[in-house]
Amino acid sequence: MPAFVPPNRLLLGPGPSAVPARVLQATAQPTIGHLDPAFIGMMDELNDLVRYAMQTENHCTLTISGPGSAGMEACIGNLVEAGDTVVVCRNGVFGERMRQLVIRAGATAIAVDQTWGEPIDPVALDQALREHPEASLVAFVHAETSTGVLNDAEQLARIADEHGCLSVMDCVASVGGVPVRIDEWGIDAAYTGSQKCLACPPGLAPATFGPRAIERIQARKTPTASWMFDISELTRYWSGGARRNYHHTAPVNALYGLHEALVLLREEGLDASWKRHGSVSSLACSGLADLGLQLTVNEAHRAPQLLVVQVPHGVDDAQFRRQLLDVEGIEIGGGLGPGAGKVWRIGLMGHGAREANVERLLGAMSRQFDALGLQGIERAS
Repeated sequence: MPAFVPPNRLLLGPGPSAVPARVLQATAQPTIGHLDPAFIGMMDELNDLVRYAMQTENHCTLTISGPGSAGMEACIGNLVEAGDTVVVCRNGVFGERMRQLVIRAGATAIAVDQTWGEPIDPVALDQALREHPEASLVAFVHAETSTGVLNDAEQLARIADEHGCLSVMDCVASVGGVPVRIDEWGIDAAYTGSQKCLACPPGLAPATFGPRAIERIQARKTPTASWMFDISELTRYWSGGARRNYHHTAPVNALYGLHEALVLLREEGLDASWKRHGSVSSLACSGLADLGLQLTVNEAHRAPQLLVVQVPHGVDDAQFRRQLLDVEGIEIGGGLGPGAGKVWRIGLMGHGAREANVERLLGAMSRQFDALGLQGIERAS
């Protein structure tokens, strides 16, 4: 059987995003042991790079072996115990996933719901916390990948703190693409993913835990249910100095790639990266509107790195995306949950957030619409 050779795609979906050559080359370096002194030195550098990307000085900053959902499991699983009450902000698929993990931990989940495509209402969160003074944690998604909404993380965290609650933030799709300021916003725990705006292959979840989160973990009445994601154990491996406690065989080459991706981010600078994502998104929004496509999220609450547009009337969602992939070599995403078959999700994340990519996408979509015999006015109907 011959070796697998993947097709060359332009990845403009909700993730994974395009990976630059330097990152791919880094993952191809020789594998060394996960307790090798050279690898341990790289781990320390990686922790510092994650701190930079997430704008935090938290000592407990590490990278979890697994995708962004593993980061979610680690945060919820370590900070929630049976009998707790957790308020979960839900305006998309991943807010609901957080709620499900709270329930699986044996806790009571109080949902603060918002219509898909709209941001979480801070007043509704405040009201829920007033009605549930027993709540000890607030969980929310910063950039909701299923809808393209950017929630006001700073305000949600502040309200949580005012009610004596810790905050857990999903920033899988936001780190590197829009401002994420863990310390300034007072976020107690957060996790991201390697495959979105960090422009790295999927499979890693950088995470950070502040002092109050660590106190909560240390005060648990019962051990964390997951051995693999037990932060108390993982910290001894990731932050144990020259003498690390063995925990698991870390994905050595994948971590090389994340290190290089974060080096690239630091070379560009966070402000420049945020500005690039914003300007490329503006170009895309204008071009999509010219094609007659309607964006589903108001500009004030739109995540620039993930645009969601309505599937035009009379167009088969899956068939159009398959044509775009097969004929043009471009991947965009379909909708999730209530949006399935109704919206397209266009990711402009990390290395993929380039003007040339937007121009290629717009030209490809226009050609495919022409092939269907649709004019712009018809597409907007």
